[in-house]
Amino acid sequence: MTMSRRYSVGAELSPHGGIHFRVWAPIRKRIAVVLEGPGAGGEIPLESGGDGFFSIQIPDCQAGTLYRFRLDDDATLYPDPASRFQPDGPHGPSQVIDPWAYRWSDQDWKGAELHGTVLYEMHVGTFTKEGTWAAAERELPELKDVGITCLELMPVADFPGRFGWGYDGVNLFSPTRLYGTPDDFRRFVDRAHRLGLGVILDVVYNHLGPDGNYLKAFAPQYFTDKYRTEWGEPINFDGPDSGPVRDYFASNAAYWVDEFHLDGLRLDATQNIYDDTPDPSKHILAEIGRRVREAARGRSTIVVNENEPQHPRIVRPVEAGGYGLDALWNDDFHHSAMVALTGHNEAYYSDYRGIAQEFVSAAKYGYLYQGQWYSWQGKRRGAPGLDLNPAAFVTFLQNHDQIANSARGLRAHQLTSPGRYRAMTALTLLMPSTPMLFQGQEFAADSPFLYFADHRPELAEKVDAGRYEFLSQFPSIADPAMKAVMAAPHDRATFERCKLDFLDRQRHAGLYQLTKDLLRLRRTDAGCRIQRRGALDGAVLGDQAFVLRYVLDDGMDRLLVVNFGRDLHLHICPEPLLAPPLGTKWTVALSTEDPKYGGCGTGPIDTADEGWRIAGEAAALLVPEAVEVGPAGLHHGRVAGGKGRIVY
Repeated sequence: MTMSRRYSVGAELSPHGGIHFRVWAPIRKRIAVVLEGPGAGGEIPLESGGDGFFSIQIPDCQAGTLYRFRLDDDATLYPDPASRFQPDGPHGPSQVIDPWAYRWSDQDWKGAELHGTVLYEMHVGTFTKEGTWAAAERELPELKDVGITCLELMPVADFPGRFGWGYDGVNLFSPTRLYGTPDDFRRFVDRAHRLGLGVILDVVYNHLGPDGNYLKAFAPQYFTDKYRTEWGEPINFDGPDSGPVRDYFASNAAYWVDEFHLDGLRLDATQNIYDDTPDPSKHILAEIGRRVREAARGRSTIVVNENEPQHPRIVRPVEAGGYGLDALWNDDFHHSAMVALTGHNEAYYSDYRGIAQEFVSAAKYGYLYQGQWYSWQGKRRGAPGLDLNPAAFVTFLQNHDQIANSARGLRAHQLTSPGRYRAMTALTLLMPSTPMLFQGQEFAADSPFLYFADHRPELAEKVDAGRYEFLSQFPSIADPAMKAVMAAPHDRATFERCKLDFLDRQRHAGLYQLTKDLLRLRRTDAGCRIQRRGALDGAVLGDQAFVLRYVLDDGMDRLLVVNFGRDLHLHICPEPLLAPPLGTKWTVALSTEDPKYGGCGTGPIDTADEGWRIAGEAAALLVPEAVEVGPAGLHHGRVAGGKGRIVY
């Protein structure tokens, strides 16, 4: 490899002029690049380096050139495994891209910090009616106004068809042509940074899609039969010839940060990224983290992980035996929340009760299962993670998977009562973990989010059958009557139904304002912005009622009172967390029952002579308000055992 190359494979502009092509194809004897288009130059053999790599410098080639590779004497021409753009999709020619043609304006951007982050999961194809980078860019100021700090984009690696979620990507270096050009993507990121918004990208390193994946034609060593995944052949990160494979994926992680100025990644299904390397610091996940940070050149980055078995070591420092990444999706919280909201706990919700204890534990410790028996899987789930910082847990009520893992793709607010939904929203956005909203959740979008994938007919039939088989773990969905109403993933109408309607911002103005006000509190209130281990305590007040206390150094604590059940009147209150700080009384800073949010009003909570009155299906944030303090630090009012009302 020449020293002037940035990455080990792909077509790169040479500092000496022209384009340098390099590809890894250890099973091939001859490789030629076929330049396409008028006056393109025809077929040019690459030189073998003797190590499975082939390369060539073509002085008169330039950005915009279309090309493919001929492998030995194969009549089929193949796109570049590291193509930077596929203007006609994965089955068409690759295009040489100049990554430096776009003029960035984010030189003062310092990157995205995990502490204080509010994530927003976005599918570009359904975020707007147009489904383009340009259309999504126009909405960025609104997201900034809501209080979002970092966008988490669903995968954009190119895939066949007219629409899809992106998890069947096959051109990992090529942002899909469906949303615009690579420079349209850069412009979107640049605009986000100017507004103070970070951008991270969901990437899939556990498998490739079933259509348009040509890696095996170059090197079967990209894949392994040593492991299994639910979606296809796993990647060879630890077997023979895995060195170039590891570099390919680690380079891809760095590439998005380097050439698109992204602020990090979200790694899909890391439980299926297999690497039995004994030294954790050499694990592929640790390597990806290092490459991301190096590519950022001093900017702060965030690497979020989806990990179904809940392995805390992913986010522990390398020196402590971890992989050194930043955050983990917390499915435990989601599952408890959905049981509390809907009353249903079938299938993978079976081991959750949606009761107060679970929410207190989730707020204090993140994962609920940290090594206990888990009946749904018939084994222990998770591992101890009591040492983790609260910010390391990404907490959500909705994401692309969980909304779509239902018969109708309904949003959470459509499955429960308005009051309970508002209360759960307050809990989610005021917990010390890192909150994430799914697109449209901020204004209670009525559009569903369904599974959609535009495959060729024979593959679409298999995908449809596989999707129904997966959802049949839910007895309610397995009901034949429900199958008849389920949307077909390959139907374009299914995709179109999922597009947001921004008029919902006006239709649901109360919920929209609630989201804004909660995120404002999270940003500005001394208690709500705490993300420090041990700075929060909690207590159960009833099966569905609890209190969280945010402990401040100055003693002026905050109290979040949540009740997902009926009105609760505590005549007797032997719970010290309910006591206000010395010289204060509790006053309501925000109530989800405020009429401006669509609620029915908030009465007194901590009453002077009747104990605590906690409204059902509501949440309230209480802050201390100074009162007159008498001798010996006692509040003026009746003494214990006396009669009459306390007068503040």
